[in-house]
Amino acid sequence: DGYRNTNQVSDDYRYQDGSYEGANDGYYRGGEEPAQEEDAQSDVTEGHDEDDEVYEGEYQGIPHPDDIKEKQKKRGPAVDDEYRDRADLMAERMEDEEQLAHQYENIIEECGHGRFQWTLFFVLGLALMADGVEVFVVGFVLPSAEKDMCLSSSNKGMLGLIVYLGMMVGAVLLGGLADKLGRKQCLIISLAINAAFAFLSSFVQGYGFFLFCRLISGLGIGGTLPIVFAYFSEFLSREKRGEHLSWLCMFWMIGGIYASAMAWSIIPHYGWGFSMGTKYHFHSWRVFVLVCALPCIASLVALKFMPESPRFLLEIGKHDEAWMILKQVHDTNMRAKGEPERVFTVSYIKTPKQVDEFIEIQSSTGTWYQRWLVRITTTLKQVWDNVLYCLTAQYRMNTLMLAVVWFTMALSYYGLIVWFPDMIRYFQDEAYESRVKIFDEEEVSHFTFNFTLENQIHRNGEYRNDKFIGMKFKEVRFEDSLFEDCYFEDVRSSETFFENCTIISTVFYNTDLYEHKFINCRLINTTFMSEKEGCHIDFEEDNDFLIYLVSFLGSLSVLPGNIISALLMDKIGRIKMIGGSMLISAVCCFFLFFGNSESAMIGWQCLFCGASIAAWNALDVITVELYPTDKRATAFGILNGLCKFAAILGNSIFSSFVGITKVVPILLASSALVGGGLLALRLPETREQVLM
Repeated sequence: DGYRNTNQVSDDYRYQDGSYEGANDGYYRGGEEPAQEEDAQSDVTEGHDEDDEVYEGEYQGIPHPDDIKEKQKKRGPAVDDEYRDRADLMAERMEDEEQLAHQYENIIEECGHGRFQWTLFFVLGLALMADGVEVFVVGFVLPSAEKDMCLSSSNKGMLGLIVYLGMMVGAVLLGGLADKLGRKQCLIISLAINAAFAFLSSFVQGYGFFLFCRLISGLGIGGTLPIVFAYFSEFLSREKRGEHLSWLCMFWMIGGIYASAMAWSIIPHYGWGFSMGTKYHFHSWRVFVLVCALPCIASLVALKFMPESPRFLLEIGKHDEAWMILKQVHDTNMRAKGEPERVFTVSYIKTPKQVDEFIEIQSSTGTWYQRWLVRITTTLKQVWDNVLYCLTAQYRMNTLMLAVVWFTMALSYYGLIVWFPDMIRYFQDEAYESRVKIFDEEEVSHFTFNFTLENQIHRNGEYRNDKFIGMKFKEVRFEDSLFEDCYFEDVRSSETFFENCTIISTVFYNTDLYEHKFINCRLINTTFMSEKEGCHIDFEEDNDFLIYLVSFLGSLSVLPGNIISALLMDKIGRIKMIGGSMLISAVCCFFLFFGNSESAMIGWQCLFCGASIAAWNALDVITVELYPTDKRATAFGILNGLCKFAAILGNSIFSSFVGITKVVPILLASSALVGGGLLALRLPETREQVLM
């Protein structure tokens, strides 16, 4: 099958018989050993391969001989790993990982926090911003897309949920792969998938293909959240981690603001598009979908210039590559601080023992697809083993408690985020219906209608020899009326119906008054000619700007919560931040009983979003810190996938009660927040913990 199972040990170097060879020991020696000779120091960028060919660019670690001799005295005769019990190897690996965790913390502190971390902060921030944009895109384009692609109510609901379904799968799959293939590589794959299918979705015309593109686009962007936080945390020291991961969360807010602003400025401009014949239409909402892909593309390009996480490289035994990256971080920060003369003093970093790695030994074995099949199945098996590892005795309780907290938080938050705009639309519709104009028994003859009729009901009317030319019907109903010898030309309509009407000797030319708009009507000698084909965006909604404004204010309202959580994360701790934020959010839910108008709902939405964001930030931080490096992205992906599943449930449950009752959504959200907040208080505090 082209693979063999080996117990590969990433050994360091020991001094023996006048030469350097592999040793199983080594500690972070930064600043502790005496100065070596100038010749020895100059060899730091040279190494040798198996054929003893000297080449430039690779670090060759040389521990101090005195330390090596002392270690050799304590160690008995060497035993080949293939004859050792797997449990012994795993125990040794865990001991190595614990030593590496403390050594790595000291190294990151020596590298400092400066230009490198801030550059990575903005690059990863763009990726997180793309995730925030993706959540809002479908909601903003749905009113236009439903008319452009003739969507039924069930199709609209599926389109609204399909992105969350893709994100759920992507979080688990790509998060797991990031622990095996690397943070940078998997983040590039994730962003590339999202950018490609988001771009493609703006051009496709059919509903099925558009749905597929948004599903795969969501799958791609779903992997960004677990990878971004795992990636960035591994360049931060313990004292900076909580604060700067919280600052990074602000880019999700910026993504929401960006999407709202672009929707407000682009979608209402129906003329921002083009048509190719009668079948292909590129309307303004498609331009908006294209613009929303820009943060993802920008992050994808910038990520090409960033290195892999050195913590991940050390975990898989790539010592020299990790050392070179850490030296790059150190030198970049020192130059930015005006201290380019400061030397990176680390000569050796502990690497955990490598256990049961699969290595391809012959590229000529089998056919190409057989080799790829073995490679893919092996990788997926390793990902699955990581998933199961998160449920072992050591992590089971933390994983289950975190799962409940993530689920309750997501159910309440995403459910209410959808419920707020739906309630605002409901209040708008009620106000609109209250202004309806009713005309009874009107008689109109030899008159030309060339203006818009809106929000009207005409009952028992008679229309003879009238012309309806180049006009619009919006929310108009004709009931028990007579149309005789009338002429309709170039008429567009929205929510317009004829009920129990009699229509005699009337011509409909180039209109969208289709058969289903005539309910129980008698059509006598009536002609329909050149009906408008397909679905059309009939009108610019006067209240669209209010929906965009609501989303904009909801995103902006989390700014105070982001600032407070960033400043207090390392002072009061993650657990108190999660519990306090969720309990305050639950109290805010009860005030929704007093939200009986549009302005009141907008105000309570802003208050709820601002109170809940601190819990989200603390959840991101504690999830990163509770799991070891080789399981970190996997665990985050599992929990984030569960979060998206809760979002699907929340959207479905809460939206079904719009216009029926407010009691069920409010009680469900507040109860979930209280339960999750109290359970969060039982989680272990991690602010003083080094990254394992």
